Amino acid sequence: MDEVIWNAARAARAWLDAANGTDRTELTCRILKLSEEAGEAAGAWIGVLGQNPRKGVTHSHEEVAAELADVVFTALIAIESLGLDARSVVTACAAKVESRIAR
Repeated sequence: MDEVIWNAARAARAWLDAANGTDRTELTCRILKLSEEAGEAAGAWIGVLGQNPRKGVTHSHEEVAAELADVVFTALIAIESLGLDARSVVTACAAKVESRIAR
């Protein structure tokens, strides 16, 4: 299953490259897309809490998790769009986190 994630991120990057090009404006949009996706995750969590009195409870934990997964996947595509290998970058990040909590 692990390979599916990395292959899908590379394929999505290639699809976006073909459709939208690869200039700096496009890269900027891919990075800014993270903010959009994070906003959707935040909105879903507000929906779990029922924070909007007009709407009440509108989302489940599963829906929040799905939105967070969108954030993660969007980040993987952005990393690949920088010309880097997302797996290597994420692995390095995980090692950094592990070193901090292992102290």
